[in-house]
Amino acid sequence: MKRITLPDGTSVTALGQGTWMMGDSGADRRKEIAALRAGIDCGMTVIDTAEMYGDGASEELVGEAIAGRRGAVFLVTKVLPSNASRSGTVRACEASLERLKTDYVDLYLLHWRGRVPLAETVEAFDALTRAGKIRRWGVSNFDVDDMEELAGVADAGACAVNQVLYNPEHRGIEFDLMPWQREHQIPIMAYSPLGQGGRLLRSPALAEIAKRHGANPAQVALAWALRDDNVVAIPKAGSSRHAEENARAADLALTPEDLAAIDADFPPPRRKEPLAMI
Repeated sequence: MKRITLPDGTSVTALGQGTWMMGDSGADRRKEIAALRAGIDCGMTVIDTAEMYGDGASEELVGEAIAGRRGAVFLVTKVLPSNASRSGTVRACEASLERLKTDYVDLYLLHWRGRVPLAETVEAFDALTRAGKIRRWGVSNFDVDDMEELAGVADAGACAVNQVLYNPEHRGIEFDLMPWQREHQIPIMAYSPLGQGGRLLRSPALAEIAKRHGANPAQVALAWALRDDNVVAIPKAGSSRHAEENARAADLALTPEDLAAIDADFPPPRRKEPLAMI
């Protein structure tokens, strides 16, 4: 499977697994755990969660899913901006570690900008790194101005990723944020790469491309995100079958004709756009 290199030289799979809205229903728990484990078996070893998801229920689900396989997983979780003070970040991280049933996370993200000064959160991240509770840190939902401010308070190369919304429906970051991050060698982690509400996957363009390749529209959308060598995509799968289908997208190579058809249906940005978030 294609891999992406983080600023510290760590190599991770370009296709991982998201867990937003997983763990909320006890009735689906066994199926969701099986989906995460199937994804790991298929090589999607980056698993993303957050303390906010289900008020910790997602982290607990992930902890159960990776039990006995912690060493094979690149584990990502996030701190809420309301918890991102020096002491609050440490407390939030320790609570996440307890729910995840691990003594460290591979990547710890600030979920979005809040009122706490970035310098204070960065200090807490650095302290957690020195303590061995996190291996590296990054941010989420940061636009170019946020990234530039961050660059002024953090050591060069310290920020491992910026996780943002990115799919053919939401590609405003291509205008300025993606070029900025490429220049500074900070990968994009694309959340909701399959869109929300199903409109993206009903696209006639994606359906036609999928037909040409013997694939499905979701696999085309994931292959589109993975066409960029600085992007890690983290789709969610609610079943083992869905996880296995997502994994096969890593082998789908879109042609220039395919990409032109997607551009026609979902035009790239021509000017600066507000950062899209969900």
